[in-house]
Amino acid sequence: MVTFLNYHHLRYFKSIAQDGNLTRAAKNLHISPSALSIQLGQFEESLGIELFERRHKRLILTEAGRLALDYAETIFRTGEELCHALKHQNALLRQTLRIGALPTLSRNFQLELVRPLFKNKKLELIFYTHSLSDLLNMLEKHTIDLVLSHAPAPSLNQLGFQNHLLNEQKIILVGKEEVKKFQFPYSLHKTRMVLPSKESNVRASFDFMMRREGIEPIIVAEASDMAMLRLLAREMDAITLLPRVVVQDEISDKTLLQLHVIEQIRESFYAITLTRKFPNPLIQDLLNTGRHRKKSRNDPTASHTVMPAPDQALKLK
Repeated sequence: MVTFLNYHHLRYFKSIAQDGNLTRAAKNLHISPSALSIQLGQFEESLGIELFERRHKRLILTEAGRLALDYAETIFRTGEELCHALKHQNALLRQTLRIGALPTLSRNFQLELVRPLFKNKKLELIFYTHSLSDLLNMLEKHTIDLVLSHAPAPSLNQLGFQNHLLNEQKIILVGKEEVKKFQFPYSLHKTRMVLPSKESNVRASFDFMMRREGIEPIIVAEASDMAMLRLLAREMDAITLLPRVVVQDEISDKTLLQLHVIEQIRESFYAITLTRKFPNPLIQDLLNTGRHRKKSRNDPTASHTVMPAPDQALKLK
């Protein structure tokens, strides 16, 4: 027997779940609590499962209820998109772009990426900062439009994520003062250094290079956040390893000096999107901006050669 979804029931259920109280939900829906309770009972009966646990006068979502709420939010959000698209008959009228980014991603890179969109005076940009797993979960629930990350999303075929490589930045070494006759990597032996945290791919590749050459730098600070690496590079008497985009302003005004470009290591910047029936057209503008910058600039970001992972490099040696 086929079960047909009653969208009135679904709306009532969503309101109860969000309010956490049947009486308040009934008031918001402008119906009596008894009538709402009957509607909820009919909805649970049609599904053949309890969506709430009754604890005294409280309604607590069951595991099935939580799943149903996730679907309900997606269904009604899609419905809102549909009404908007049909009403305006022009998806370009959408003026809000919700971007999720890792806390470790360069703020300079994010700003350069979205700067061309500033010409649109009606545009509203909303930024979120979370872990990659949280951001992908938000993307899957359509809370955000795209994710900016150092790494591609996993399980593409299963979840429908799409990875777009926007840029690859060469990694550089900077310092507050010029180092005479700097020779990489030998000048780094027993030298004070500020490095990205060990969780980053850049750090893993750098450590592998140092071990291979027998170089032992003196690590005086580590940071996963690019903004913190930038501050440490400015303040500490040490050589710092980081993407050029992070300190491009400091290099321009000579607050920091670029000592060396490490050709073999790159920092990748990805945009992750989700296949949608009603995609936000502003996403394509953003992707086009990133791709144009990657192709057109005659700077260290133009190449796509990436340093092999340590295990791959061992095989190639």
